[in-house]
Amino acid sequence: MDKPASDALFTGSIPELYDSYLVPLIFESYAADLAQRVAALDPSHVLETAAGTGVVTRAMVQALPGHVELVATDLNQPMLDRAMAVGTPRPVTWQAADAARLPFEDASFDIVVCQFGAMFFPDKARAFAEARRVLRRGGVLLFNVWDRIEENEFAHTVTTVLAGLFPEDPPLFMARTPHGYFDREIISRDLAAAGFDAAPRIETIAARSRAVSARVPAMAYCQGTLLRNEIEARSGANLEQATSACAAAIAERFGAGPVDGKIQAHVVCVRS
Repeated sequence: MDKPASDALFTGSIPELYDSYLVPLIFESYAADLAQRVAALDPSHVLETAAGTGVVTRAMVQALPGHVELVATDLNQPMLDRAMAVGTPRPVTWQAADAARLPFEDASFDIVVCQFGAMFFPDKARAFAEARRVLRRGGVLLFNVWDRIEENEFAHTVTTVLAGLFPEDPPLFMARTPHGYFDREIISRDLAAAGFDAAPRIETIAARSRAVSARVPAMAYCQGTLLRNEIEARSGANLEQATSACAAAIAERFGAGPVDGKIQAHVVCVRS
């Protein structure tokens, strides 16, 4: 399905809420997984695209030896600003950059890593081709993407509730973009179109998403993602009402106290 330009605009209070709510809820465990995979490849120069607020960057800083050069990029300067404000124990090169137009020379990096960013690329094959261009011969593109929304319980619950609140124009950002690039055949096809001759290795990894209350995932999704823009653009329920309705539905399904839901993603690895 077509994606509006607003699907890539992380601005205002979204970066802070994203980092405070969504990162610990769903990103940290997959960030640790990616960082360990990067470390196992023993690289010297690593490029991260779509670094967001830096959860994978921070995990790689912990997992990689101090001599490894780490460059972290994102299209959205407000997200990088948040990442830089949080900081890292050792220097990282932060740089605003479009993954489809990387400002780096050919064959500059051993690994290009991207956590949950490929879904946002308007032209995925072009972004993958840029990753291949900046990789050294035998280098690795390593990224993950969310599986279908039905395999991600909090996101699915929130999307279902909002469809009921706004039946004439349901906010479908979560299904359309974060959970819209899960088909293994399409991923493989886009990588082949980008010039990767080797078949990718794709692993599906399930994990658990835990929070102290149902309010946390409701805040994370309704106010810490671009779903917020869709809610605020609609009449019938305001942002707080929508958030509260989602919190109530999560509590009804997962309990009134701490909540625990399934999340699932694909991890993709391909050599240049």
